[in-house]
Amino acid sequence: MTDPIGAFSSNKTDLPLPEAWNYEATVAQVETIIEQIEAGELELAEVFEQFAAAVKYLRQCETFLQERQQQMDLLIETLTEEADF
Repeated sequence: MTDPIGAFSSNKTDLPLPEAWNYEATVAQVETIIEQIEAGELELAEVFEQFAAAVKYLRQCETFLQERQQQMDLLIETLTEEADF
């Protein structure tokens, strides 16, 4: 049996972020999409299109957060190594 949710929940988060990408603005876009879907403002075809866009935006957010977590881990590791001296 095919997992329809699995098609959207890929672990692939190495998508490059667009130039001038902004986390807060992207989250706001996702929130707007959710509000539109919940309000029933969209036709069914638009719901699917907007849902796909929201998934794309959420993947971008995940990529951004993972990159920042890696940076933080590296900084913490550097501080810890410096403290050992």
